[in-house]
Amino acid sequence: MMPHTPNLRPAPDKELVDIAEYVTDYKVTSDLAYETARYCLMDALGCAMLALNFPECTKLLGPTVDGTIVPNGARVPGTNYILDPVTAAFNLGSMIRWLDYNDTWLAAEWGHPSDNLGAILMVADYLSRKNAANNQLPTLAPHASAGVTIYDALTASIKAHEIQGILALENSFNRVGLDHVLLVKVASTAVVTHMLGGDKEKIINALSNAWIDGQSLRTYRHAPNTGSRKSWAAGDATSRAVQLALMAMKGEMGYPTALTAPTWGFYDVSFKGQSFKFGGGGAALLRPYNSYVMENVLFKISFPAEFHAQAAAECAMILHPQVKDRLNDIERIVITTHESAIRIIDKTGPLHNPADRDHCIQYMTAVPLIFGHLTADDYEDKVASDPRIDSLRAKMQVIENKQYSADYLDPEKRSIANAVQIFFNDGTSTEKIAVEYPLGHRRRRAEGIPLLIEKFKNNLATCLPEDRIAAILNLFSNPQKLEDTPVHEFMNLFVVK
Repeated sequence: MMPHTPNLRPAPDKELVDIAEYVTDYKVTSDLAYETARYCLMDALGCAMLALNFPECTKLLGPTVDGTIVPNGARVPGTNYILDPVTAAFNLGSMIRWLDYNDTWLAAEWGHPSDNLGAILMVADYLSRKNAANNQLPTLAPHASAGVTIYDALTASIKAHEIQGILALENSFNRVGLDHVLLVKVASTAVVTHMLGGDKEKIINALSNAWIDGQSLRTYRHAPNTGSRKSWAAGDATSRAVQLALMAMKGEMGYPTALTAPTWGFYDVSFKGQSFKFGGGGAALLRPYNSYVMENVLFKISFPAEFHAQAAAECAMILHPQVKDRLNDIERIVITTHESAIRIIDKTGPLHNPADRDHCIQYMTAVPLIFGHLTADDYEDKVASDPRIDSLRAKMQVIENKQYSADYLDPEKRSIANAVQIFFNDGTSTEKIAVEYPLGHRRRRAEGIPLLIEKFKNNLATCLPEDRIAAILNLFSNPQKLEDTPVHEFMNLFVVK
């Protein structure tokens, strides 16, 4: 009789192990990464506060069931909600993303890495309040208590940016119909499990469940189904990440070959049988996780618009003085752009809602040509009903520049180029205005940061009194003091009673 051979579980997928080891072992030493992370924190919270002015956002916020009381719960900024960290992550994640105005990462896959702050800040706030209630405030120097000071939140943010961004560099999830919020869920799951005290094994377990989940389809981002789910999809991803992390901390098992299992793993089921690429070398991590993504992230400064159209809107603003009094004389408008922009935001025909309009390069070019601005309010029905917008859209031609497409994917350039030229009925034309690196790109940091701070100040002014705004700005102006601040004290500055 043959001896029984136990069915041993295999070693975890290397992709899961690499992420877990990065989260637990890598020491972030880049001053630029921390500086940029502070601006990401500032900008994301400003975007969240601005979103509270839109009823379609606020109707989704608050507890799952009215009247729920959560001791030491997380405080949702701009509100008086005190929520469990799972629900709080949905609230803040949705607020940050609602207006399509927070940071951006563009590669084979695109996304918005500061979406992860929905999970990071709400878990950090929950931990910080629980520690404070138990008289366990952190020792500030050195930072000794993970997830309770702003320094810890910034560290988690840098690592979440890196995980999401490195996975996106050469791996296009949109080409298989999956939405980029999958990467938010994966990145948030990893860092939040660690914030909760999870070791490598627990992080791997939680990550495996994130990959095994059914993933969001891009249905809600494309005609004829474009809709507001794209504004709360990141909140959904961050809340699921927190839930999976909490389950892992209770000892819930993981699935070691969640990605690579033949037939049943993510690669075979959801990625057309292909494995992830990292630095051109398959699963081998030839570009190691460090702080590259945070250092190179893009800020949306001028316009709350899908980033592939930021440069087009900037071109339109330059052209506005020349055309504002000649709109009826325009024969055609040529927008020159890159392949990714054509694939996702080149839209003709009716636009049904704000979610449709802020992902249409023609709309985002027409509005600044006509009005000389592009704000969140410009996507609402009141502005969209102006017949001049659709009249200009009908005259637009969107074409690809192959060099723009190549430079978009070049890791040394990461340009997001667009050009706009207007031709009139009398045979004359404007100059062809081209913007290769829109405001908010790393190559324009010095120009952009003062404007980013002004954007933050203006966004806060929609919800908070002047004295509170002054206190927040003062704290951000002192990086060491900011980093040493317990998260619950920081979040108290954003509470509205």
